Amino acid sequence: MMRRTLRQWAVGLLSVLAVCSMAIAQTKPNVVILATGGTIAGAGADATNSATYQAAKVPVDKLIAGIPQLANVANVRGDQVFQIASESFTNAHLLTLGKRVSALLKQNDVDGIVITHGTDTLEETAYFLNLVIHSEKPIVVVGSMRPGTAMSADGMLNLFNAVTVAGSQDARGKGVLVTMNDEINSARDVAKAINIRTEAFKSPWGALGMVVEGKNYWFRLPAKRHTVNSEFDIDKIDSLPLVEIAYAYGNVSETAYRAFANAGAKAIIHAGTGNGSVSAAVVPVLQDLRSKGIQIIRSSRVNAGGFVLRNAEQPDDKYDWIVAHDLNPQKAKILASVALNKTNDSKELQRIFWEY
Repeated sequence: MMRRTLRQWAVGLLSVLAVCSMAIAQTKPNVVILATGGTIAGAGADATNSATYQAAKVPVDKLIAGIPQLANVANVRGDQVFQIASESFTNAHLLTLGKRVSALLKQNDVDGIVITHGTDTLEETAYFLNLVIHSEKPIVVVGSMRPGTAMSADGMLNLFNAVTVAGSQDARGKGVLVTMNDEINSARDVAKAINIRTEAFKSPWGALGMVVEGKNYWFRLPAKRHTVNSEFDIDKIDSLPLVEIAYAYGNVSETAYRAFANAGAKAIIHAGTGNGSVSAAVVPVLQDLRSKGIQIIRSSRVNAGGFVLRNAEQPDDKYDWIVAHDLNPQKAKILASVALNKTNDSKELQRIFWEY
């Protein structure tokens, strides 16, 4: 009789523990990690190899298993969408990833998304998602500057911080975020500024906030349109038109511009010097291409905070050109590709560049 009582007591205790465990799990946010490869999934031959390694080697399940503390802050599951170095990202990859993110965020059992990504084009993918995903739920894009096999590898903490931000109520409605080196940056502003240091990603206008020991501290909010306030919707976009970037420099020729036009570019981003300046030798070819229906968009090659003023340096109204505002050339390319799905009117495109 006593044995039966003890057995019943043990069974009852296990049932209570199971219920408590389920209750605790239900109070934690549900975060999905979509893995695409990159350095954060890389491996080097030796612990001293922080810059020489193979990207996109470690699967997402192993990344998650390597940070058991994730279970303390969220219910995490992973999905290996791609396993590539980010310099190989194409428009097709952007569309596939965007549609996957959109579908997941429509699910009631998903509270936030983390995307692991190579740093070379991380800012482009993050900005694309910022333009086309209609959800207030946090979306955090994260990478690392050193592979996990290196001394002082940064990927582990970057990923932990990304998961805590993606599961946070206070990160909702702030657009797509990039969380690296303890900073929280807006996908719209942030860019890779150096390629061998952990503080590689910076915004010319400053970070939105910081993550310290799993807690978010916010300092400012995004001013431009994004996500739920965007007029663009990934669920209605099935292709992206060809947009190319032509880099300006001393003694620049018209060769690249003509080649891009002949290849079928619908718009050309002029990565100009300073205030998006255009060499006198190139002005005629840009005028000619615009007369043939190709959109000309002046951006700046200045590394941090290139700001292009309309009708400064060039008479944009007269030539019917567009200025990229403060977007760097690669982000101007992303916005042009998305916007051209909606309009080819230069005045409407200029409005879009001001607002996004």
